[in-house]
Amino acid sequence: MPQPPKLQPALYAGLAMGVLSALPVVNLGNCLCCLWVVGGGALAVYLMQQNHPYPVTAADGALVGLLAGMIGAVVSGLLSIPINMAMGPVLERFIQGLLLSNPEIPSETKSAIENMMARNTGSVLTTIVGIGFGMVVGAVFGLLGGLLGVAMFKKNAPPPPPPGTVELIP
Repeated sequence: MPQPPKLQPALYAGLAMGVLSALPVVNLGNCLCCLWVVGGGALAVYLMQQNHPYPVTAADGALVGLLAGMIGAVVSGLLSIPINMAMGPVLERFIQGLLLSNPEIPSETKSAIENMMARNTGSVLTTIVGIGFGMVVGAVFGLLGGLLGVAMFKKNAPPPPPPGTVELIP
């Protein structure tokens, strides 16, 4: 049985997963059991199954989900750089307003938050470590999404050929 192509479905699903994981507010969907990552793995299997006449195996689904998860992590990491640069000052003003308007927050907590905001959290090393961590998490949960996608989108096996015929594989 011929192998289904895996790279194109993984690229499309990884792109969708990465965009959804990088967008502010929308990325909170990943708090629900890595929703966008698992969904991206399942989407990759769906796309792969649509372009393949035979049922997709669990191994193929796991591999395409893993690839989609890793691609999604890279896309998300790269897209988050300009988003964080644009949203950083807005978030900083919001936190400052929250700290000033709430007298119940202990002074130690306020100073710890101010120290964290003063550090350069958007450094290159932080971004690289974040992408690396995202690739590991994306690989695991994308693989699980790929297996889930195989269970959901697997085609029924084609009917057996009539007796006395020889099947030619293209």
